[in-house]
Amino acid sequence: MSGARTDIVLTVEDLRVVLDPSGIEIDDGVSFIIHEGEVLGLVGESASGKTTAATSLLAYQRRGAKVAGGRIDIAGTDVLSLSRPELRKVRGGLISYVPQDASASLNPALRIGDQLLEILNEHSFGSSQAERQARLLEMMDEVLLPNDRAFLRRYPHQLSGGQQQRVVIAMAMANRPRIIVLDEPTTALDVTTQAHVLETVRHLTSSYGVSALYVTHDLAVVSCLVDRIAIMYAGRLVEIGPRADLFTGAYHPYTRRLLAAIPDIHATRPPRGIPGSAPRPGNRVAGCAFAPRCDCRIDKCATELPPYAGPDADHQVCCWRWEEVGQGLSVIAGEELVFPTTRVEEPCRSVNNVVVDVRNVTAFYQRKEVLHDVSTTLCEHRCLALVGESGSGKTTLARCIAGLHQFKIEGAIEFNGKPLARETRGRTSAERQAIQYIFQSPYSSLNPRKTIRQLLAQPIDIFFDLDRDGTEERMVQVLEQVALESSLLNRYPEQLSGGERQRVAIARALVAEPSVLICDEVTSWLDVSVQAAIIELLVHLQGETGVSMLFVTHNLALVRSIAQEVAVMQDGRIVEHGVVDAVLDDPQAEYTRLLLGDTPTIPADCRI
Repeated sequence: MSGARTDIVLTVEDLRVVLDPSGIEIDDGVSFIIHEGEVLGLVGESASGKTTAATSLLAYQRRGAKVAGGRIDIAGTDVLSLSRPELRKVRGGLISYVPQDASASLNPALRIGDQLLEILNEHSFGSSQAERQARLLEMMDEVLLPNDRAFLRRYPHQLSGGQQQRVVIAMAMANRPRIIVLDEPTTALDVTTQAHVLETVRHLTSSYGVSALYVTHDLAVVSCLVDRIAIMYAGRLVEIGPRADLFTGAYHPYTRRLLAAIPDIHATRPPRGIPGSAPRPGNRVAGCAFAPRCDCRIDKCATELPPYAGPDADHQVCCWRWEEVGQGLSVIAGEELVFPTTRVEEPCRSVNNVVVDVRNVTAFYQRKEVLHDVSTTLCEHRCLALVGESGSGKTTLARCIAGLHQFKIEGAIEFNGKPLARETRGRTSAERQAIQYIFQSPYSSLNPRKTIRQLLAQPIDIFFDLDRDGTEERMVQVLEQVALESSLLNRYPEQLSGGERQRVAIARALVAEPSVLICDEVTSWLDVSVQAAIIELLVHLQGETGVSMLFVTHNLALVRSIAQEVAVMQDGRIVEHGVVDAVLDDPQAEYTRLLLGDTPTIPADCRI
């Protein structure tokens, strides 16, 4: 799997990482190269082993894991053979790392300038403090941040998420490393901030010839950034090749499934989820690990591991049927599907079918006004998407409707024509039952000390008078609605995947039989394949139950997949509102046009 070029900066050969002492494989047989100035995208779902492979480049493994074999060479340095003191010089010098969560990687007790100088001092950059100070100012210019004294004296909490991430990138680039590892650095950011961070990475790698490994689960994010893409599944590379080749002619069924899961503003077909989930270490089959989820599998897929093959040396794939897939063998059932939501031409204006009516709402956070005279409506059996950057006020508006905003609110919020109390404690039981909220993170919204049975039983006990058998029947029914098995009832949240946890959170809201479902960034923490499955589920539930939905998101690419109407928020105001097709195809507000321009999407010439 190597190209004809010779300017190779990184070589990874047969990397094998296992759990210690069990020997269970996390990654196995991972091999790839990165050329000077090249960006390689390492793409895969959660539990694919991509972060394990990426951190191994720094000779680092999480607790309980170890490198059991292979070779990692960076510019002639055998990383895995280095002593601890030698590794300290290599990390941050020869190779650097940008983590997913910038806020957790910056010291909250140190000023930004001090943290940046610290890494220069640690690696003895230059010959004097004056040179290091000059390099500090240069670093800030490189990542498009202010280099004045006032900014450098700020603490991390005084920066936005995008500024924090660019500070971390500046730290990674401080000593001009040969290669930089970026581990999902934009996952938690809104599309505009993500676009700025990606542009920073693009500028630095092209300007200074730095090589990069960009780890992500979203192919759309890397579609205009990377030179080559390596697709990883269950600890193995299943396809690797030039970016354009993978987007226009992928040979592995998993790669094609990932492409089909990407939401696309310009697409006429909704994103499609991948049934099932990736196998965890210790539960992988002897053959192709994707076989249980693959529509193209044959008998030997489950027992024999395919060799690497492909159309040329630069494009390799691990699949027994790669040639047939490349010639057009369908790997996605239901190719004829179009968007399942009911398309509309005009926003609903009839008072008779308005479920939630928000009129001239102004909301405060302590003494600061954060929502300014906001008005909108949510109609029966419809989905309203509320979009905008972080800090635009969309979650505040959603929490006001749900009765969760703890500070002052002015204006009127009505439910079915009747005024709603500002807080849930002042609302009737019927009103609390009717409006249910699904929170952003499936990892923090479920009580880790309670089983799924206990989590689902709580709203049933509050809103219904059912006996034990009735409660059990209702729980099984709602799990079936969200495509989960009743065998999960006795499990704890930590025993489930992220997608399963979010489905449980949706089930907990649905078990109350609400008429309004508020979904607050419910897909932002999930893989694109799981995200697509959740969107499919919500669309199905809307059609099946008739529930009205307020779908809060920063990702405009998702809007056409689920909503009939969209409201765009900026700085606490709605700047554009209308039916989805009209807003996305012909936006009137400049801010909407900027959001659309910043939304990652596969270029038209790179679509299969």
